[in-house]
Amino acid sequence: MIVSLATGSPSTSAPSASTPAQAAPQVNVERARTVDGVAVGYPHTQDGAKAAAANYTVVSGSAAFLTNSERRHRAVTAMAALEAADAIGKKADLAATQAVASLRGDTTDLSPGQAIARTGVLSARVLGYDEKGAMVRLWTATVRGSAAGHATPKAGYRSVTVTLVWEAGDWKLKDSSSTAGLVAPIDARQTSNVAGDFAGYVPAAADDPVVTGAIRPDGFPAPYEQNEQGARAAAVSAVMLYGDTRFFTDEQWRHRMLAATAAPSVLKSVTSDSDATARLVAENRGVGTDGTSADGSELITRTAVLATRTISCSDQAASIELWTASAGGVAGKEETRRPQVAFLRMTVDLVWADGTWKTTAVTPSAPLVPSPPAMQQADSADAFAEVGGVGNAPATA
Repeated sequence: MIVSLATGSPSTSAPSASTPAQAAPQVNVERARTVDGVAVGYPHTQDGAKAAAANYTVVSGSAAFLTNSERRHRAVTAMAALEAADAIGKKADLAATQAVASLRGDTTDLSPGQAIARTGVLSARVLGYDEKGAMVRLWTATVRGSAAGHATPKAGYRSVTVTLVWEAGDWKLKDSSSTAGLVAPIDARQTSNVAGDFAGYVPAAADDPVVTGAIRPDGFPAPYEQNEQGARAAAVSAVMLYGDTRFFTDEQWRHRMLAATAAPSVLKSVTSDSDATARLVAENRGVGTDGTSADGSELITRTAVLATRTISCSDQAASIELWTASAGGVAGKEETRRPQVAFLRMTVDLVWADGTWKTTAVTPSAPLVPSPPAMQQADSADAFAEVGGVGNAPATA
């Protein structure tokens, strides 16, 4: 994940070692439920608003939404505010029409079952918030194309501004607008895959990530349900938290995060390995404990999940594969340190412990890399400062 991008070397599985760990504080939280393919039922908090904005954006960019009008209209009904539903539906139909060209690749006709349409959220900035509404700006990485034909699906970046209202006890979509987002180059060490390599991430083979914004008082994810959906959500949160800038710059935060997400059996060894990795990244990037370098440049690290697949799952153990987009670099005047994005597949192994899903290993596998954005030049290094900082971290699952 982001460790391999930031250090230039592969990250490794968490080794097994036995150590006692304090049980996570238990919190009764009702997580979002799914209605017509849309997660609904968010906390009345900024994290809940971030989660709603992210999920609604991911759903609106999914293959099912863009290629199936019946499913699209049901999804709009589930996520839209009552007064905005008609306008949002019309905007969605227009977006679906415009998406056909990008989803058929180099084939003559669109094949919905082979469409690749995935969106990952790299940054979420709350522009405005009160008890009645919220406005959230997302920086997203997208992959669009087809697993059929010969053209490799293309990467893209969007800046999406989502306006929400608190209606009937939930965050509902009032409006959404999208423009070109910050363009980060694909990590120079990665080369594009061929179209057929993406077959494992067509609609029937993988699911979009779902975040809920449900957190404990200490700021880490609330306990997950003891089922496959809960295991997937825990895996998504884990890689997002490992990709947070604080993982590399704030030792106390890193230790609390590991205690909240890693299984007791591996906590001691994972903590030791993570401390060593964090020191290496900070030294290589020339940043201090505040995440900035001597000239004021800021470390930028984020991990977005594009899709999830279950390898195995029981009520005691699970193995989940994630397709991720990890951004890492420094926002400053030195262009050679500009953030880059690596497209990685990660396998997250989990066990049921302390009343929730906890990780035992996070292991990288072969990358799955789209082709670069067409006709788009990478933004300057200092432009990425606007997506950094703790306040712009996306909501977890």
